[in-house]
Amino acid sequence: MQTPTSLQIRISWPAGHLTASLDDTPTSRALAEALPLVSTARTWGEEVYFDTGVSVSRETGAREVVEAGTVAFWTDGDALALPYGPTPISQGDECRLAGPCNVLGRLDGDPGLLATVRDGDPVRVELVDA
Repeated sequence: MQTPTSLQIRISWPAGHLTASLDDTPTSRALAEALPLVSTARTWGEEVYFDTGVSVSRETGAREVVEAGTVAFWTDGDALALPYGPTPISQGDECRLAGPCNVLGRLDGDPGLLATVRDGDPVRVELVDA
């Protein structure tokens, strides 16, 4: 049995995979209930995002500028957003998302691995068994 603070997911695509540790938030719980899921990757600058089919409200701590490797949920698009560097609207080297996103947690490995995701790649998200 996993404790809420140790919710781990695996994000896989044809060229690799990463795990992420999620905090116990309403959005994380809604996402966990929808797993496993398969989607299609989209890229936007140095960010990978994809539809989850999960619809949630924006949380109070939602942010637009986050650190590389943040696992964020874009409520306007029901999508997970995984920034690993600047996006087209970033100022300097910051990771600026398309709009305020719920922050779910962090990637466990090197977020730079997301550079191997190609637009249109199949993406699978699943819970990691404790």
